[in-house]
Amino acid sequence: MDRPIASNYGPSYGTVNPVYGKPAPGMSAEPTAPPASMFDTIPGYEGTLAGSGGGYLPPPMPTVPMPVPKQAPTPSDWHIPSISEDKARESLQKYVSSKCCYSSAPVKDGVITSMETFNTYRYRLESFTESRTSKWSQEPYTGQVVDAGIQPAPSPWQIPTNPPTFFHNKKQTIKVPYTSSVKNCHTCLGVGRGPCTTCAGAGSKVCFSCNGSGFGQTRDRCIRCSGLGRESCTSCNGHGSCQCKTCRGKRQLLVFINLTVKWSTEKDDFVAEQSSGLRVKNLKGVSGKQLLRETQYMLYPVMGFPDASVAQASERLVRKHQTKYAQNSRILQQRQTIELIPITKVNYTWKGKSYFYFVYGNEFQVSVDDYPATCCCSVM
Repeated sequence: MDRPIASNYGPSYGTVNPVYGKPAPGMSAEPTAPPASMFDTIPGYEGTLAGSGGGYLPPPMPTVPMPVPKQAPTPSDWHIPSISEDKARESLQKYVSSKCCYSSAPVKDGVITSMETFNTYRYRLESFTESRTSKWSQEPYTGQVVDAGIQPAPSPWQIPTNPPTFFHNKKQTIKVPYTSSVKNCHTCLGVGRGPCTTCAGAGSKVCFSCNGSGFGQTRDRCIRCSGLGRESCTSCNGHGSCQCKTCRGKRQLLVFINLTVKWSTEKDDFVAEQSSGLRVKNLKGVSGKQLLRETQYMLYPVMGFPDASVAQASERLVRKHQTKYAQNSRILQQRQTIELIPITKVNYTWKGKSYFYFVYGNEFQVSVDDYPATCCCSVM
């Protein structure tokens, strides 16, 4: 049986689409990014780029005066007493109950021999900042308002926003007024369609069933392609082109500047050294007795605190925040706190051997490195 020639199947089958053509090897069928010439220069947004990055917009100089430094208050009681033996045992029991393979025998039968207190200070500085970034954005043009050139666009930091409560993070995106204009789609060059990437614009592709031979396994004409060796491309329905994904077939784009406003809380902690042996990372999830809490627009370092390392950390971190975050953002509020975190080392014996564990924080969290009964077959 003679195989029918491809031209009998349709004018585009077995050929390259005459309108779009076949992309050269290694070349993309569509531009990957709009050209820089597509975007106008807007005063105040000269460094704005297209894409997902966005450029930081330096904040204006602060108009609020700096606060006057104050002496840190001196609490009457710097000491937190050790917890009771009952509380120490209760805390360990709660910890053991949360572990599926821990036996409660050491809790019930262990003998507490001593309890040592190793209280420590934690200094925390938080800066609530507002940053603004801009980038060129685009969307299919369907009749939206075009306002570029009607009047000057407001500067980035003049645009009103809806800020959250201090120290609550939030993000807001605003279309900058008087920056919107209409451009031909850079992807399809204003056609509204682009070459199909599946068939390279041909409208057809090699038959999946016969792999282009035109014959089935029994050497009969292939049923799928009727012996042509090619079949209609399902991605483009045989047209050789698909709707442009960038403009969604509208041929034109509305281009404009998007302003992204981000409110975030930048935080740094310092924990004064303590000799208990408890790892500092354990203290991240607990609280302590608050000795100092100060909130202002801009803070001065803590002065006159009995522990010199805390005062030094305060000075270093305040300087760090004002240097680091004031460059690309505006500091709206700062907060510094000092907590006295209780740490109790509980020493006990069980079956003639000595062990210990830590109870720490207002939450009475427990840390155990060598719990003596962790066998899966233990009876609780």
